[in-house]
Amino acid sequence: MNVLVTGAAGFIGFHVARKLLARGDRVVGLDNLNDYYDVNLKLARLAQIEHLAGFTFAKIDLQDRPAMEALFAAHGFDAVINLAAQAGVRYSLENPQAYVDSNIVGFTNVLECCRHHHIGHLVYASSSSVYGMNSAMPFSVHDNVDHPISLYAASKKANELMAHTYSHLFGLPTTGLRFFTVYGPWGRPDMALFLFTRAILAGEPIKVFNNGQMQRDFTYIDDIAEGVVRVLDKTASANPAWDGASPDPGTSSAPYRLFNIGNNNPVMLTDFIGAIEKALGKTAQRELLPMQPGDVAATYANIDDLIEAVDYRPQTPVQVGIDNFVAWYMEYMHKGNT
Repeated sequence: MNVLVTGAAGFIGFHVARKLLARGDRVVGLDNLNDYYDVNLKLARLAQIEHLAGFTFAKIDLQDRPAMEALFAAHGFDAVINLAAQAGVRYSLENPQAYVDSNIVGFTNVLECCRHHHIGHLVYASSSSVYGMNSAMPFSVHDNVDHPISLYAASKKANELMAHTYSHLFGLPTTGLRFFTVYGPWGRPDMALFLFTRAILAGEPIKVFNNGQMQRDFTYIDDIAEGVVRVLDKTASANPAWDGASPDPGTSSAPYRLFNIGNNNPVMLTDFIGAIEKALGKTAQRELLPMQPGDVAATYANIDDLIEAVDYRPQTPVQVGIDNFVAWYMEYMHKGNT
């Protein structure tokens, strides 16, 4: 296939693009290379794939509508995987406009381009954060998610609503993926695993929020990339049993689907830190702190629908995933990266 992957210099986008290329697809990787975190890390990811056959890089911002239109017109994409977004829950409390610009305006441009260029399937990143104040565990795509607690979460919920509108009005097949705490090599430096590893090696204390009583459905990046590609190949279709009198939020009478993509196995933050300590052979100094605004105490993905649809089954135990991250981190830092 000829696939557009937005956010291709990002953590998930890089791994997905590499997986598509490995199986012989052509990939145009779009990224604006913004400085939300170290641009050198993004460039280092690109350096891993830019020489591969079938890859083309496009430095474009999703908000640049004329550039987006020109890109779609030039390449005739079969499918689009939209992973470009302004990420981060806490940053949305400080800089809300960035989320409106990228996650709302940018996503509108993606939808419009997909509509006008008759894209066969749009797969896009949502987030486990949309569950907000929901407390029924494990989180299910068949539950309503109407109480987000951060603007980041609200922007991802908005993406799901916008996608549904285009699926309904224009027959555009769309699939939203609610990612659950992705980790692994080439990860983002603003995420816990990167921050904890750096601090422990430096002999500095790590900030442990909610006194360590957090649970996360940590999901290894290779399992995520496998799931994304499988979903891409399973074009969204209408649910013939969908009923507006008792609407199912996870499906529709339009070609629209939502899936959780997680490990289906929540891990206590204290145990996660313990696995990092084991991998590093060093003990962390822990600074216990209260819950941060915008955070939730626990995430836990019900992935039954994804198993049924594409036989998705995460394969990577947390200790193995952390060991792989630490090995990558030591090599990356050994090359003089900061």
